Amino acid sequence: MGPVSGLVLYLVLWFMTFLVALPIRIKTQGEAGTTVPGTHHGSPEIHHLRKKAWITTGVAFVLWAIIAAIILTGTITVRDLDWFERMSPSSS
Repeated sequence: MGPVSGLVLYLVLWFMTFLVALPIRIKTQGEAGTTVPGTHHGSPEIHHLRKKAWITTGVAFVLWAIIAAIILTGTITVRDLDWFERMSPSSS
């Protein structure tokens, strides 16, 4: 795995983790009772974005380290995922 593919893997993991973390612990304007005119009652009042971004960074790094170690050590290869035996036989 090269540096660019490692960075792409990290960014994909970061955004997936961030999208999972976004709806956690949101307090809506309807729950707070302070709905701004022109907005929906479900709009976030308190969202904790900075905290979620830092937590996401840590979680994504741990996931990235695990997946990168698996890829770099060869524990799981593409041939291991060939369930329908469509790849040619290994040359080694």
